[in-house]
Amino acid sequence: MRTVLMVAEKPSLAQSIAKILSRGNMSSRKGLNGACSVHEYTGSFLGQSAHFKMTSVCGHVMTLDFIGKYNSWDKVDPAELFSKAPTEKKEANPKLTMVKFLQVEGRGCDCIVLWLDCDKEGENICFEVLDAVLPVMNKPRGTERTIYRAKFSSITDTDICNAMNHLGEPNRNEALSVDARQELDLRIGCAFTRFQTKYFQGKYGNLDSSLISFGPCQTPTLGFCVERHDKIQSFKPETYWVLQAKVNPEKENSLTLDWDRVRVFDREVAQMFLNITKMAKEAKVESVSKKEKVKQRPLALNTVEMLRVASAALGMGPQHAMQIAERLYTQGYISYPRTETTHYPENFDLKGCLRQQANNPYWAETVKALLSEGINRPRKGHDAGDHPPITPMRAATEAELGGDGWRLYEYITRHFIATVSADCKYLQTTISFSIGPERFTCVGKVVTSPGFTEIMPWHSIPLEESLPHCEKGDLFPIGEIKLLEKQTSPPDYLTEAELITLMEKHGIGTDASIPVHINNICQRNYVTVESGRRLKPTNLGIVLVHGYYKIDAELVLPTIRSAVEKQLNLIALGKANYHQVLEHTLDIFKRKFHYFVDSIAGMDELMEVSFSPLAATGKPLSRCGKCHRFMKYIQAKPSRLHCSHCDDTYSLPQNGTIKLYKELRCPLDDFELVLWSSGSRGKSYPLCPYCYNHPPFRDMKKGMGCNECTHPTCQHSLSMLGIGQCVECENGVLVLDSTSGPKWKMACNKCNVVVHFFENAHKVRVSPETCDLCEAALVDVDFNKAKSPLPGDETQHSGCVFCDPVFQDLVELKHAAMRHPMHRGGQGKRQGRGRGKGRRPGGRLNPKKPKDKMAALAAYFV
Repeated sequence: MRTVLMVAEKPSLAQSIAKILSRGNMSSRKGLNGACSVHEYTGSFLGQSAHFKMTSVCGHVMTLDFIGKYNSWDKVDPAELFSKAPTEKKEANPKLTMVKFLQVEGRGCDCIVLWLDCDKEGENICFEVLDAVLPVMNKPRGTERTIYRAKFSSITDTDICNAMNHLGEPNRNEALSVDARQELDLRIGCAFTRFQTKYFQGKYGNLDSSLISFGPCQTPTLGFCVERHDKIQSFKPETYWVLQAKVNPEKENSLTLDWDRVRVFDREVAQMFLNITKMAKEAKVESVSKKEKVKQRPLALNTVEMLRVASAALGMGPQHAMQIAERLYTQGYISYPRTETTHYPENFDLKGCLRQQANNPYWAETVKALLSEGINRPRKGHDAGDHPPITPMRAATEAELGGDGWRLYEYITRHFIATVSADCKYLQTTISFSIGPERFTCVGKVVTSPGFTEIMPWHSIPLEESLPHCEKGDLFPIGEIKLLEKQTSPPDYLTEAELITLMEKHGIGTDASIPVHINNICQRNYVTVESGRRLKPTNLGIVLVHGYYKIDAELVLPTIRSAVEKQLNLIALGKANYHQVLEHTLDIFKRKFHYFVDSIAGMDELMEVSFSPLAATGKPLSRCGKCHRFMKYIQAKPSRLHCSHCDDTYSLPQNGTIKLYKELRCPLDDFELVLWSSGSRGKSYPLCPYCYNHPPFRDMKKGMGCNECTHPTCQHSLSMLGIGQCVECENGVLVLDSTSGPKWKMACNKCNVVVHFFENAHKVRVSPETCDLCEAALVDVDFNKAKSPLPGDETQHSGCVFCDPVFQDLVELKHAAMRHPMHRGGQGKRQGRGRGKGRRPGGRLNPKKPKDKMAALAAYFV
């Protein structure tokens, strides 16, 4: 019996697809990485009986990155990143050990069926999976085919079974176009980002952004927002005058007429028109016309339109809306949410999708009426050849989906019903009046057939006062004629919906990446989201864009990126060579980069006006070891110390508080130490600003504090305060936090383990002696006489934290509460790896034998 491995893009999709194909008759087990499950069943494959193993990945298996030293900002000139720097594919999430997991499941399989999402990214992941699995699969006999690709657009029984019966092959060209985009974005983005971040953060203290990033798509996106800001700033309001007339066809009602000239910008001319019309006592009907007009039903829904509506009408950001749409898709409620198509294929089962909605109380009547009277064929839209438009695939209730999930699903469903409904028809009546020599008009609309506006009431024709019945030549008394003074108003800041429209129009990003680019400019503090989801550029965003315009406008204009996107699409269609496109584009941007570096003074002039130099920012904190003057602590992101006399800047650990550490100095360089803390429930450790940036010993890396320093005699170093190997991670050392008294603790210098001990002790010192049993350093503790846990009123005791029976009950293991997962000393998780490892009931520490301190150090550094 053949074994068939099947791989989906997400664990939830794998479960849904396996359930459909096995008709619910399957066995499931967890995979070795804990994140993905494997669903097994027996069935037939291409007419033969087969054993199926359905599993999944979690998005991309691999990611592109520079190798070794090219990841260091300090060792490499950013210009080298365009061509010299070699790249490699690394595991996207090493913790998931996805390659190993796929190889374990793929070993001994005869065939593979790829159920990755059917878009370019999905095709790219197909080949990442194949690279991992093919070496361990059984070799094909002769020319036997072993690789199959399933094409599907929704998680429904019909669509999945149909995909299984019509298996194709993965598309190498589409995968290559994604590889090209990844490499271009990596090389171009990293080179510009590294250069401008280091240049400007070394000069200005209040930029309030830890990264001044550049992206070939991100920067033109910001450009649109700043362009609108500039229009608002340069707008000069103009005064204009409008003539407004009211006539009284009936005694109670008055009718407001619109002036045919609309407006005039000269006060005296406007006054002249007013005087002329005031001489007339009656308004004469010149013509009455009636026309039947049609408001067309919407085109079928694609991704960009869904994101526009989600932002403008539902108040959801594009990234949030996309996440909800993906969840609805994986749960089988809607079809695939990433599509550029607005045209349904001829064989699409519109009636079947409509019948699913026949029992929902919100639209049951409309749906039943459509099914009985016959549906209208949706309007002919654009067929991009990817997926059908976004369509509801099964009925749902608000209780099932909850909150935002229901609001988005409700819109998608209403939009779908509207596409198969009739157009809205209305009668438009236009009456033309003359008052003296001037012409005025009045328009009224009456709905004759509401059509799709029943299901989308926000598109309905507004109710207006009905116009009086009149004929040509009728005279009406004039109620009043007056002159209104008004002013032209500036445009408003771009809404997310308007920005999405501009990005689509200019070819910036894809339907999948548009939300990511908008989210990036918000995260980088280039724009802020104001009320009504309007995007207002910050000072930093404005200066950057103006600087790009000053140096090289093509860096910010959409034209060059749009041309690149076209080239990438040609790769996907097999009409352009991958290597040639890559080489040509990188060559253009390399030249632009060199010109940008040579002309950076132009942007610097703009920065000087808006931001303060480092010397004028921050507050004095600790003394420099070189000049012994006070260095200034700059709190704005990224926090750092700056010595204005030496003109040196020292980076610090982020996402915590920094304060002076008892005015103590580093024995190596005479810099005053500072104390970093992540809060009372977290970790804290002292560090020397100079050693933190320039490691003094070969076995130290940049970014290490005193708790990782291997100085043999310094009282703050790992050598003097290290107690024993960490109870959870492989190579961390538990170090006494000498600032933590009276609530004493020791913390791992590698992960987020914190061990609380000896509460209310006066003093805790690390002894040079070691434990005979586990070789951890002994600790000397002086307890408070009133609260001493020692027998016979004793206050002093020496022993091993792990083995001493007196100390064991005074020790409790916890995990540090980190302020932010970006902190390098741990991943901000509440539970460490190996949850519960080394603990007894009640959360006490188990006397697990740690290595001796020097062995732990050796393991840590060598």
